[in-house]
Order: sequence, then structure tokens, then C-alpha cells
Amino acid sequence: MLNSRLRRAILLSFALLLILACQIPSRSTSAVEPTTSAIASTSTDISIPTATIVPSATPIETPTSTPEPSHQITRVLILSIDGLRPDAIPLAPMPNVLELMKSSAFTMNAQTVYRSVTLTSHASMLTGLCPSKHGVDWNDYLPERGYAQGTDIFDLAHANGLQTVMYVGKKKMVQLTDPSSVDIYRYINDRDLVIAKELIAEFPQDFGVMFIHFPLVDFMGHVHGWMSPEQLSVAFRADEALGMILAELEARNLRRETLIIITSDHGGSDTSHGSDRPEDMTIPWIANGAGIQPGHLTSPVNTMDTAATAALVLGLPIPDEWDGVPVYEALGLPTEKQSGPCQ
Repeated sequence: MLNSRLRRAILLSFALLLILACQIPSRSTSAVEPTTSAIASTSTDISIPTATIVPSATPIETPTSTPEPSHQITRVLILSIDGLRPDAIPLAPMPNVLELMKSSAFTMNAQTVYRSVTLTSHASMLTGLCPSKHGVDWNDYLPERGYAQGTDIFDLAHANGLQTVMYVGKKKMVQLTDPSSVDIYRYINDRDLVIAKELIAEFPQDFGVMFIHFPLVDFMGHVHGWMSPEQLSVAFRADEALGMILAELEARNLRRETLIIITSDHGGSDTSHGSDRPEDMTIPWIANGAGIQPGHLTSPVNTMDTAATAALVLGLPIPDEWDGVPVYEALGLPTEKQSGPCQ
């Protein structure tokens, strides 16, 4: 009887062990697939240097060793900070401009035209012409005087199917070009930050040439004086507005195909400008984008060269009448000729 009971207990214990063993999860390949899949999904967002990839036994034909093709400039953004003297950039300070300069071609000794006033200087910047040719010898909103004469960068771009955009902070800027050559024109009588915010809110995704004008540095110069603490404080805000625009270009994946030119129309001293003194005539000129050769420019740069540089990178024909020439040095090209001062 005892042996019978013992035998039955042993059999029951063995059966129980078999049942428990069947309920233990298997460590098969399928059990770890979700984890492996999650890692693979995450790793697609991580750029792994080619040198760290171990080749498989069977070579796989992939283009990993081929350099990424260089991005071509398909659009130009010209930002003019009205009344900005070059020496205000480090003093304000303007950290976005200073950071951008590290990867830009730039000069702090570019020259504007005489008279060094807003409308005349901007007309030369955008038409590539001396004042004697574009005819803008006034500096107030005078619609009866019409528009700047000659073919400007907006005329060229619009005629070649590119969208043209202007966001400006002074009403008189409408006289810089014939309205028929501008697809989007906005006059915003407000601070630089507000201009930037409104631009971003209705951003023209397909722009080919966009001109942005920040007016406040000039306004504060006339009220408080050039290089005054009040003027430098709004130069800092203009830089903040620039940072917002750069971030928007980046967010829209437009940054690498955009040539950005940051410049000014004139400087100033005391509470005025308009003379041929260096304080009035000297402006910054900064070019950033694909194909730009970073560094301090050694060749002279005139505000009229802005339009010619924009036309060259966009493949637009440069009119023979233009006095400005492309800043070849910024593009790493041999300098064919240089623009001179207007007579």
C-alpha cells in the first residue's frame, strides 16, 4: 500500500512539473522582434558616420560614399536694417548677425551712394544704378514723382517667373519699383519685431526674391542719436527679428537654398545722415548661403553690387546699364571687374 501511495505521489509531482514548464515564456526570436523594431525605427533619425558602419560579408551597392550634392541657390532674401552702422553690430550687440558672419562673406566697409538717404540709397541697392540713372533724388513719399527708373532686381525676377516680395517699414519704399513687378507688397508701420512676426504669419513659401526693410534703427537715430544706447537697444531687437526669420527659413527647409544678404542703406552721426562723411557712407554687407566663401572680403563692395550679386546667383541676366557688379569674391569666383563710386 505504501509503495502504491509513494508511486502515485511521484507521478503527481512529475505531472505538476510538466505543467509549470509549459507555462514558462519561450525566449524565441519572435519575442524580441518588437524591441528590435523599435530600435530600428529610432535609428532612422540618427546620422551615423559611414566610417562606423561595418561592411557585411556580401558587399551592398549603396551610394553612402558619394558626397551629398551641393544645394543650389534658388531664392534670395535681402534684409536692409535702415541706418545701421557697422560698428553698432558688436556694440548692440547683434548675436544673430555675429553668428551668421562666421559662415558668411562680409565686409564692414561697404559703401552706399550719395546722397546717403533712405530712398536714394535703397533705389541704388535694388536697381544696381547710380542715383543719376535711377533718378530718385527725393526722400519722402511723393507719389507724383513715380518710381525708380531702370530695370531693377524685381523686374528681372518677375519677368523670369520668380515670385517677388517686399515687406517694408516706411511708406515711401513703394516708390522703389513699379508695383507691377512685385507680387506681394506689405507696408507695416510698426517695429521690426512686428514686421518679422507678420511676415512669418503669412510667409510666402514660394518667394524668389524677397526684400525686407527694418526701419527702427534709423528712427531711433534721428530721435536719440546714432550709436546712442537707445539706438543700440533697437539694433538688438532688429537682430532678434532676424533670428526669427532665420528660424522660419530653417523650419520650412528653405535655409540651404536661400542666399541671404544683410546690409543697410546708410549710417549716420549725431541725429542725421545724408552727407558723404564716412559715418554716413559706410555700411555692412554680409552674404550667407550655399556657394558663399566665408571670410572677410578684401575687394571693395558698393550697395549697387547687391542687385548684381542677387541676379548672378539666380541666373538672371544682368543689364548692361547697371553700375553695380556681382561680388565675385564672395562666390569664390575671379573678380572680373569692380564697381566704382558714382559721379
